[in-house]
Amino acid sequence: MTRTELSDAPPPSPKGSRTDSERSALSHGLKQRHLSMIALGGVIGAGLFVGSGAGIAAAGPSIVLAYAASGLLVMLVMRMLGEMSAANPASGSFSVHAERALGPWAGFTAGWIYWALLCVAIATEATAAGDIVTQWLPGTEPWMWVAAFMALFCLTNLVAVRNFGETEFWFAALKIFAITAFLLLGAAAIAGVLPGVEAPGTANLTGEGGFLPAGTNGLVVGLLASVFAYGGLETVTIAAAESEDPVKGVAKAVRTAMWRIAVFYVGSMLVIVTLIPWDDKSVVAGPYAAVLDHIGIPAAAQVMNIVVLVALLSAMNANIYGASRMAYSLIARGQGPRVLGRVGASGVPRPAVVASSVFGFVAVLLNFWWPDTVFQWLLNTVGAATLVVWGFIAVSQLVSRRKLEREAPEKLVVRMWAYPVLTVVALLGILAVLVLMLREGDTRTQLAFTGCLTAVLIATGLARQKARERGPGRGEAGEGAGRVAESGEETGGSNAGDDPA
Repeated sequence: MTRTELSDAPPPSPKGSRTDSERSALSHGLKQRHLSMIALGGVIGAGLFVGSGAGIAAAGPSIVLAYAASGLLVMLVMRMLGEMSAANPASGSFSVHAERALGPWAGFTAGWIYWALLCVAIATEATAAGDIVTQWLPGTEPWMWVAAFMALFCLTNLVAVRNFGETEFWFAALKIFAITAFLLLGAAAIAGVLPGVEAPGTANLTGEGGFLPAGTNGLVVGLLASVFAYGGLETVTIAAAESEDPVKGVAKAVRTAMWRIAVFYVGSMLVIVTLIPWDDKSVVAGPYAAVLDHIGIPAAAQVMNIVVLVALLSAMNANIYGASRMAYSLIARGQGPRVLGRVGASGVPRPAVVASSVFGFVAVLLNFWWPDTVFQWLLNTVGAATLVVWGFIAVSQLVSRRKLEREAPEKLVVRMWAYPVLTVVALLGILAVLVLMLREGDTRTQLAFTGCLTAVLIATGLARQKARERGPGRGEAGEGAGRVAESGEETGGSNAGDDPA
């Protein structure tokens, strides 16, 4: 298994020798087929299956517009991230890009808020997965399954990165099969070619209050619900740094993002609201199960429970992986406790994997003990974290593109469309969503809590940066990290090159 130093490799030790952590680097154990399937399956998150019912209930048929609009924003964000990641692949992804473009404080803030987001997501996914299995086996307790799933995926990620890749490959394959089958059956039902199912025409799209039954207010609620369903797409750029050909992997994933988002998200919403009245109670409970039941699929609810369970377990696996690599990257750049940055002989940052898993499990316990207080506070704290990360991506790309064009234009394998116009449009879109969050009570609370966390992280990052600048004795690790961030070191790839700068 080949290994090469990443852009977030640890800085040299004070005496000039290299520590065990520095001699080791993340492996390149992910094959192209792993990365391709992660890119395809990564867009089919648990949020698509679990959270879309509430969006449909609020927006009606206009949920299709909501998912299309938020999908366009996500495409722009992924294109910007793809441009930077193809030019400089790193396990820290956007955190490394933010540090290069804006300074260590930005990498610190973007990285740790994303780490917290993933760890809290692990808890919610594990809890939901445990509840599903408990429905099938009522004699068991949810915590037993949560512990089993956490242990399973922690061990999977501890052994070797290829284990994560192989597990996620099959999870993604199952999700893609399920959503493809759903879309094909739905299209057949809409066309009226399924036995016993009458073609609905446009009755459900224009009846029951019309296409915008709740007006623009309903569309806004649906838009907010759809934006957060897309969270997690960034993982493919983190995983690319450990693939055989990071540049090719990122480029391919980003270039196919448009049709994947259009087909899987917008396509499935269109199928649902065309076949089922938007105000049907079954849609709120589970829109995908409602469609399968409508077209006569036996045990539709259980079929969808299996699909949702697979999506939840896939998300858990990917989030433990993503959180551990982000933590490793931050620590390697002097932005956290160095003991967690050690990499084993297999090329896995095991302390970071364990720390991320433990934080996730603690969050699960908080959900069991104080679901309406402490855990709700935790959820609110990271409620708008995805938008904060997207904002850092947009600003970083706006700054770094000019530098790349001037210093290394050959690295621009993926280019942001109509730069800088669409970059500014994406930034305005992110700001618009943040403003819209002020309209609703729940999202307003999330925005306030996330804003406080972001402010604390920015202040901490700036204080650390100033401390490093003032005193070389206090900031050797940080200065090394700054040199790494600016040096352009990167993983091996078809265009990136294998040698450190």
